[in-house]
Amino acid sequence: MEDTWPIGVFTSFDAGLGLSLPVARSLGLETIQLHAPTSGARSTEHVEKLQSDLAESGIRVTCVFAGFDGESYADIPTVARTIGLVPPETRDQRCDELKAIADFAKGLGVDAVGLHIGCVPHDPADETYAAVLAATRDVCDHCRSQGQAVHLETGQEPAEVLHRFLTDSERDNLFVNFDPANMILYGCGEPLPALREVAPFVRSVHCKDAKWSDRPGETWGQETPLGGGDVGMRDFLAVLKEIGYRGPLTIEREIPEEPERQKAEIGQAVELLRSLKTELLP
Repeated sequence: MEDTWPIGVFTSFDAGLGLSLPVARSLGLETIQLHAPTSGARSTEHVEKLQSDLAESGIRVTCVFAGFDGESYADIPTVARTIGLVPPETRDQRCDELKAIADFAKGLGVDAVGLHIGCVPHDPADETYAAVLAATRDVCDHCRSQGQAVHLETGQEPAEVLHRFLTDSERDNLFVNFDPANMILYGCGEPLPALREVAPFVRSVHCKDAKWSDRPGETWGQETPLGGGDVGMRDFLAVLKEIGYRGPLTIEREIPEEPERQKAEIGQAVELLRSLKTELLP
């Protein structure tokens, strides 16, 4: 099972998120999830340069993640107002942007695009639920036409709400990027039962850790270095093995204001994951 759980990292080239490609290479990482560059950096020329850099590094992009102007993670209520395809005033423009990002990913040879869709209403009778569902179907159809999947990152709603939304989409290229720490940070449920709930849809994961808030769902939990929070990384990987997940383990640790600390903590995360892989995989 040598191809099981290649270790990677979330990174970007123009947004200051995650690690740079040279640092990822220095840590011996095999894969990255790439935060989509701004529109001006998605030209054919930039794609060709990025392809050359990736080929030289031997690192593979497994998913391109979208972000949108106007999004803010200042606090949980702000997330609900500003993130993803939920806000009605930006929905159409963001759908167009997401399709353009999918086209960029296609040019890189990447068959998955990811995003935080936003806080999906819990009530399927809510008119916003239907509107977000229609927008998601539209994006999925665009991606399916060019052989791509769409990965929705967990955390902003309970797992059963996400599961129903995925089923209601009636799209066979809509999947989950499971982030266990987000379940804790947003106060949306215990990570491991949530992982089992959406297991049939999990196609990518973030390896991230966090501690619960004293007011879950009202205030943020606290993100920690991998292994220092309440996820339980050994148990998380054990459930991934149980559900048959064999894809990349993508470390997400974004503290760009402290680059040396970020590199050190990601390096420690790599070692932890390698140790757990050795323990859990035959």
